[in-house]
Amino acid sequence: MEMWNLAADLGLSIVEKRGVHRSGYAPDDNIIQLTPGMRGRVLRSVLAHEIGHHVLGHHPTDFGLIRKRQEAAANAWAAHRLIDAEAYAAAERHYDGHLPSMAFDLNVSDELASVYRQSLLRINAAVYVAPKLGAGQWSQKVDVS
Repeated sequence: MEMWNLAADLGLSIVEKRGVHRSGYAPDDNIIQLTPGMRGRVLRSVLAHEIGHHVLGHHPTDFGLIRKRQEAAANAWAAHRLIDAEAYAAAERHYDGHLPSMAFDLNVSDELASVYRQSLLRINAAVYVAPKLGAGQWSQKVDVS
């Protein structure tokens, strides 16, 4: 429900509509189109991904490299809004790293769970979430000792 509220707060309209593309974001109209019939964690993940496009200021492009970067950035944005570091760590321990089970437990798509996993950097007894270049540049540091 939190993603629906965020979309409303951002002034985005959400419609279910079949079209050429399955789901998408129309920046000129502030509309997110969702494929009819999506449910649960997939719907939540797709909606967060499309909101990510809006928040990041993406516009449709025919240039493949830019489109690929936009998709990756929207996935990363969504993964970090929907997945809590402590919940991820607990799911990883409980399911011994089995990604589909973890994604189900975290209520996100397998793809977003994978994107979140790829954003982690493990160094000794700490896990850094979304590390950047340079000392002290990360979203979160979790001690795992």
